[in-house]
Amino acid sequence: MSNNANKVSSNPLKVITGPDTRWSYANVWEAKSINGGAPKFSVSLIIPKSDALTVAKIKNAIEAAYREGEAKLKGNGKTTPPLSVIKTPLRDGDTERPDDPAYAGAYFINANSATAPGIVDADRQPVLNRSEIYSGVYGRASINFYAFNSNGNKGIACGLNNLQKIRDGEPLGGKARAEDDFATEIDEDFLA
Repeated sequence: MSNNANKVSSNPLKVITGPDTRWSYANVWEAKSINGGAPKFSVSLIIPKSDALTVAKIKNAIEAAYREGEAKLKGNGKTTPPLSVIKTPLRDGDTERPDDPAYAGAYFINANSATAPGIVDADRQPVLNRSEIYSGVYGRASINFYAFNSNGNKGIACGLNNLQKIRDGEPLGGKARAEDDFATEIDEDFLA
């Protein structure tokens, strides 16, 4: 066990979130193009502010990505912009999504990848049934942080590696699951 723990901590840019992380906008089966960009797999990770360990690990990884990417962030400029003024991926749900109760008392991070994430269940078995993964489930995410400097945009971004579903949650996004829509035999309204 201790050997494995050392391996994980040796990469300061990688974080495994806590099991109470909730997934939203889960585009994890098929890459989706946003605003005409290159198609990507993505998920918004909602992290409770009470999960202090995950929040601290993310803040440390963002700082590590900043230090590692200073030359890239500096670009052709004379100085590297301070971390406080560039875009960072850890956002405050209370201030940025005040009308969405799913984001209350939480931070969120949008993670994406050009390649499909591996997805496993609590027993580390591959999840093959797409309906098991939806916006609202809880699980851990393996993410990594890196600096970017493109077209005048500078900052730290979050890459999506793998996902582990821990448990079901109330579906987010207002769309009911088919299993729930057809839970009763015949729609009572139909008979009226």
